[in-house]
Amino acid sequence: MRFLIAGLGNIGPDYADTRHNIGFMVADRLALKHKAVFQPARYGDLASFRFKGRVFYLLKPSTFMNRSGRPVLYWLNKENIALDNLLVVTDDVALPLGTLRMRPKGGPGGHNGLTDIIETLGTSQFARLRFGIGSEYPMGFQSQFVLGKWTPDEMEVIDPRIDLACEMALSFGMQGVANTMNQFNRRSKDQDS
Repeated sequence: MRFLIAGLGNIGPDYADTRHNIGFMVADRLALKHKAVFQPARYGDLASFRFKGRVFYLLKPSTFMNRSGRPVLYWLNKENIALDNLLVVTDDVALPLGTLRMRPKGGPGGHNGLTDIIETLGTSQFARLRFGIGSEYPMGFQSQFVLGKWTPDEMEVIDPRIDLACEMALSFGMQGVANTMNQFNRRSKDQDS
């Protein structure tokens, strides 16, 4: 079986280590853990690894966040990956810092990357892993906040949560979205787990 884990973010050094790029950070950590190397490919950087008989493709789109749909659609088709085997990893200001929430489907929740994927695929019936980045910003400053760099205090919170997000992505491939939600969603809210 094949799975596509699409970590959303923006390319380029200006966006490295920003809150909006947590999807890239999860994809990078997953690649590191499984000795997979990202290579420049069509519409993004791609890495792959095998784990217990399954193949995981990791995608970091190069089209910027609000045009994430085309890369996801292209690689689903190119690698003949079923929509049920797609997991999109994205930041979420509606969740407290470090909270992880997997869902089998849903609306975009105001996220431009998810909006474009839903419009391009023509469906919202795909799994997503939302990574809480908090909402500690004054009204009207959301874009500055999400495009801002992580603070050292925030990094202390999110670094172990990135590892947990990697576990959840693997679990998605091994035992499906429902079992992964049952196993991890409660645990992923507990900052001390």
